[in-house]
Amino acid sequence: MMKNTLTIAVSKGRILEECLPLLEQAGIRLLEDPGKTRKLILETSRADLKIIIVRATDVPTYVAYGAADLGVAGKDVLLEYGGDGLYEPLDLGIARCRMMLAGPAQATNGHGRLRIATKYVNTTRRYFADQGKQVELIKLYGSMELAPLLGLADRIVDLVDTGKTLKENGLTPLELITDISSRLIVNKAAMKMKHGIIKPLIDDLARTVAR
Repeated sequence: MMKNTLTIAVSKGRILEECLPLLEQAGIRLLEDPGKTRKLILETSRADLKIIIVRATDVPTYVAYGAADLGVAGKDVLLEYGGDGLYEPLDLGIARCRMMLAGPAQATNGHGRLRIATKYVNTTRRYFADQGKQVELIKLYGSMELAPLLGLADRIVDLVDTGKTLKENGLTPLELITDISSRLIVNKAAMKMKHGIIKPLIDDLARTVAR
């Protein structure tokens, strides 16, 4: 963790695409098009600041362990990660969606405890525990909509944007678990050691978000 440099961990895809305009308004521009390079460490218009490209689910780990000073991660990832070592100073308001419980509109539970397919196992368990309910969780990594259709699960917990995919697969949103957007996260040690360069960056981004 070099004292006068900053590293920001971001995942490719929607979060990076929506994050870049915010960074540009804060005076940080990538020197290469991330869509045209396979580099995972990207130089910026600020010599003291680099952006690293990692998997979305790995962003909190890179930041918590100090491999990156800051990161941009969806609230869904942060809720599931649930680790210490992170500050979450700013909601960037990008990559918005909803985490929903969904399933067939007329679903019946014929085998006792509700079976729920999701990749958000920890978040789902907490959600139902807060209601005093025990559920059977089945961890899947994709194509959640198939689980109720093939009898693997009664319900799913997944991110929903327009709801079109649910509808096309005969499913309907049933309960809102939480609204999701991407957050700026900061390593706690870096916040102390590099406060002089991290705090102005947070302030710049906060002004940009508020516009």
